[in-house]
Amino acid sequence: MPIDPAKAVAAEPRSAEITWDRKDVQLYHLGLGAGTPATDPAELRYTLESRLHVLPSFATVAGAGKGVVGGLTGPGLDIDLASVLHGGQTVRLHRPIPSAGTALSTTRVAAVYDKGKAAVLVLRTEAADDDGPLWTNDSQIFVRGEGGFGGERGPSSRTELPASEPDKTVEKPIREDQALLYRLSGDLNPLHADPEFAARAGFDRPILHGLCSYGMALKAVVDTLLDGDVTRVRSCTTRFAGIVFPGETLRIRMWRRTEGTEDIRVSVTAVERDDAPVLADTTVELD
Repeated sequence: MPIDPAKAVAAEPRSAEITWDRKDVQLYHLGLGAGTPATDPAELRYTLESRLHVLPSFATVAGAGKGVVGGLTGPGLDIDLASVLHGGQTVRLHRPIPSAGTALSTTRVAAVYDKGKAAVLVLRTEAADDDGPLWTNDSQIFVRGEGGFGGERGPSSRTELPASEPDKTVEKPIREDQALLYRLSGDLNPLHADPEFAARAGFDRPILHGLCSYGMALKAVVDTLLDGDVTRVRSCTTRFAGIVFPGETLRIRMWRRTEGTEDIRVSVTAVERDDAPVLADTTVELD
């Protein structure tokens, strides 16, 4: 069997030094659609180096986002990348991300679950600098055709949305060139740029990166409900429920909850396709 769960989980973690600077952060923010209007003080926090703060989802691309790709090879893993789907993502912040830095990034297979027709790898990437832990990323990777080995199904990630009307709803247009810009932060998968490759994968045209939608949703939460304060975000979890194309519009609905741990529930859909799901089971936990 191409995946040996016990061997994959027992394998030694892979570590590498990663670095980033203000230009990397600015490029990432621009790839999410930041900077419109260009002179808006709220947008300058994402684009102007003298005012720069770092959206927590930058952790998914810091060091060109090599943690996920590197985590798909190693002991116990012999995976055809054509069978791989990014199923979900969680970023946990241990403290605010500096606008420039160097960190040690360590990736390991934290778990392998059996979903019947697919296996799910949980790839955990932890980053720390000289001052201590910075963030932990958990990427849920579906590998089609690799289930049925008798392992645990794993926890359910389904999250019910409140029955009430959202506290806020915003619509965010996706520029025609947005995937081309976002991919410069590290994800060069031709699915997001090459029409011929996208057609072979079954799509009419290239699709937007799921992690770009994830970052756009988190930015909307920070800007709309947190008054731009990125330091309030403790974690952001999502499930990739569907695709969205450059040129379409994201509808982002937000519900603020204060029972127990304060958090924000989020729904993200594609406006032009009758609110087709894009991100589901999305929760932003707050400090």
